[in-house]
Amino acid sequence: MKAKILYIEDNTQNFYLVNFILTAAGSEVVWAKDGPEGVEKAALGWADLILLDIQLPGMDGYAVAQALRGNPALSSTPIVALTSYAMAGDREKALAAGCTGYIEKPIDPGSFAAQVERHLLSARSEGGAS
Repeated sequence: MKAKILYIEDNTQNFYLVNFILTAAGSEVVWAKDGPEGVEKAALGWADLILLDIQLPGMDGYAVAQALRGNPALSSTPIVALTSYAMAGDREKALAAGCTGYIEKPIDPGSFAAQVERHLLSARSEGGAS
């Protein structure tokens, strides 16, 4: 099944790398360049999974995750923090904000698609994204 993924990321190079890897693995990736655009695109309800950078200008990823979780239509959509924040407590902070998973940057191009697929499968097995 072709997964539909929303990637909320302000860095063009990061988006292109993730898009290249996930598209090659058979997914469709849509880009939102900042938090407000991400919240708006997510509200359309088509995404199977949301990848979320935490270090966004203006509205950071924690605020975005909280806004997304405030939308009942997105309650079962997995949100995976994709971030260079890798200090002690950062994973827990992302999960507390509403993320269901956490992947550290820099990503490993050889295993990244499989990591994303595991989050999709986990959500599907729990009755989340279809």
